[in-house]
Amino acid sequence: MLDIRAIREHREEIEARLRSRDPSIDLGRVVALDKERRGIIAEAEELKAERNRGSQEVGRQKRAGEAADDLLARLSEIGDRITALDDELRETEVQLERQLALLPNVPHGSVPLGDKDKNRVLKTVGEKPEPAFPIQHHLEIGEEKGILDFPRAATIAGTRFPMYVGAGARLEMALIQLMFFHHTDRGYVPILPPFLANAKSFYVSSQLPKFADDVYHIERDDLYLNPTAESLLVNLHRDEILSAEELPKQYVAYTPCFRREAGSYGEEERGLIRVHQFNKVEMFKFTTPDSSYDELERLIADAESVLQMLGLHYRVVLLASGDIAQQSSKTVDLEVYLPGQGRYYEVSSCSNCEAFQARRGNIRYRPALKAKPELVHTLNGSGLATSRLMAAILENNQTKEGRVRVPDVLQAMVGAETI
Repeated sequence: MLDIRAIREHREEIEARLRSRDPSIDLGRVVALDKERRGIIAEAEELKAERNRGSQEVGRQKRAGEAADDLLARLSEIGDRITALDDELRETEVQLERQLALLPNVPHGSVPLGDKDKNRVLKTVGEKPEPAFPIQHHLEIGEEKGILDFPRAATIAGTRFPMYVGAGARLEMALIQLMFFHHTDRGYVPILPPFLANAKSFYVSSQLPKFADDVYHIERDDLYLNPTAESLLVNLHRDEILSAEELPKQYVAYTPCFRREAGSYGEEERGLIRVHQFNKVEMFKFTTPDSSYDELERLIADAESVLQMLGLHYRVVLLASGDIAQQSSKTVDLEVYLPGQGRYYEVSSCSNCEAFQARRGNIRYRPALKAKPELVHTLNGSGLATSRLMAAILENNQTKEGRVRVPDVLQAMVGAETI
């Protein structure tokens, strides 16, 4: 959530940057509600001061034996008006918070302004594969090898749910374990969180209220299925005040993730590219504001290290303002190349949300002993999502003999060098 004081003082600048994300954004309603709220507060404070003076005068008049009926009547009117103003203030604050909750974060100054065609490739790592034989789509070779079974998954749950079988299941579990323990070894505290969360948790992470239609909601219990462990981890220190010495706090979690992914998709997104359920290892950081962009670079490097262990060619892409998530101020994607489709796909998004989520969750730190608490910055990054990573392995590691080479770091856990 944005700081209303910043909007009040820098409306034009903030509105211009927000419009690079969504041209329809207009801060007029927010500014008007803020002005109305401050006007109500000012009137209420003035009336309370008048009531205090009047109460003292009533006491003086009674001690002097004077009639205080007129003044008492006035004080009663003031009390009624203050009660009405309190009601108006609550309603205005609800409306203001609702408007603020729908606004996205302000893009960082280094973010290119515009839609995804303004995304900027920062670097590429490794050689782009140019196989001398035809490469099968990961879905085709997965079904041929009997390690992917979408038809039976559809029988169980419906379309766009994957099922891994045999060596496919072992490879999937090996990826999860590799990444989870790799990041733990790099200093992240391991977490196995609940897979469900309440509405407040999704509000803090920014799934609610704007993206309510994109998440799975269990109405009877008013709980939501986790779309990414970011939604859970950001709430670890909700309503807490941390010390500067504790920061950065960094966590890594494994969870299955559930997304509606509504709509129809093209041929290039069949198989594991866009599914309703997938596994992901997620990194998350709570930092001081002055260190958050250095920590973002470390987060990106940690995500890259997984792709390097797996020997996959990838590129690093700085997303434009119109292509980043609502809560993000800056996002860098890692994209792997799938030769079976001849294109790159995102396998990790690393984002700095600055104070956007912390303001919603009242997550603060104390810069020094007895200093006034300030909002932390929150960062998140996939470390990585396994579904597209699995697709990358199946397409990049095919041999001309029609087998799939298991990456060296996974062979012991999979129990085979090839599939």
